[in-house]
Amino acid sequence: MAAKKITMQDIADACGLSRNTVSKVFNDRGNVPESTRQMVLEKARQMSYHHIPEPNLPAAQNRSIALFTLCMPGRNHYGSNFISHFANRMSRAGYTLMIYEIQPDEHAECRLPANFVLGNTAGIVCIEMFDRPYTDFITRLGLPVIFADTYARADFSSMCGDFISMENTTSSIAITSRLIELGAKRIGFVGDHHHCNSFYERWNGFRTAIARSGLMLNHQLCIVEPNSAPYGETAWLIQRLQAMPHLPDAFVCANDYLAIHLMKALKKINVNVPNDVMIVGFDDSPEASVTEPQLSTVRIPSAEMGFIAAGILLDRILRPTLPYRCCYVQTAPIWRSTTRALPKP
Repeated sequence: MAAKKITMQDIADACGLSRNTVSKVFNDRGNVPESTRQMVLEKARQMSYHHIPEPNLPAAQNRSIALFTLCMPGRNHYGSNFISHFANRMSRAGYTLMIYEIQPDEHAECRLPANFVLGNTAGIVCIEMFDRPYTDFITRLGLPVIFADTYARADFSSMCGDFISMENTTSSIAITSRLIELGAKRIGFVGDHHHCNSFYERWNGFRTAIARSGLMLNHQLCIVEPNSAPYGETAWLIQRLQAMPHLPDAFVCANDYLAIHLMKALKKINVNVPNDVMIVGFDDSPEASVTEPQLSTVRIPSAEMGFIAAGILLDRILRPTLPYRCCYVQTAPIWRSTTRALPKP
């Protein structure tokens, strides 16, 4: 069955407003309070209403948007889909996306890329940028900026820029709680929770679920070395697994990349997934549904994130004095073969 088409009336009903008011917002006419306008546009984005007119941006020579990254997301990373939909919406508004991969020396010394021209740039989007000093450096440039995820334990009240991310904590609580329902008593976590804010929130959700259940968190069953550790190397993971006093009943992994490599290591030492150890990832990458067994994970609406991020940045370009926004997009657990079925009552 095809998904229901969202109409202007649906948005009006959701906001408790008349259709005429919503029409005035979308057509940029009439005397509509700014708070009402923002509420309507935000609700439209939440409901995936794809006929939101782009703002009438002032004519300017600086028609490029800079994407800053320390590591360009690969095909299987949520960021790839994010960038595609972000760029498409920016293109519709008349902007060209320019991609800059920050080099190690530029990052260490808080310098802009050699070929970056500040005067030609209307705004900046940052992805895979998890360093506080460089984040602070970017926000001091005086340009509109939005961060897709950021450094761990970020203080959003002091961050002079907009922020968008996927919802992490609630989904992490949900998947950990489900593993406990499935009979897991000893659960480990895999991933550096200091790497970025998303990993930190997933770690916090994991710990919260463990505490609520009355179970004890055993750090010896966790693999939380710095992100620079060779998580993709089977031999290293086997060494870490064999150093544990015993294997846990389940692992919660900070993303699918970690989960899939962990599955390879467990298979190498003849540990069956899910009969011996259950595994859940995060991202719902393309590989998650084709690996054997198929990976239980959390789906990130990366296309929607890119679309919303572009809208937030366009708003910031048009109205630089708006309060900074912190936006989380809802995620959803996806249960596949790396977790056992719930026992029948």
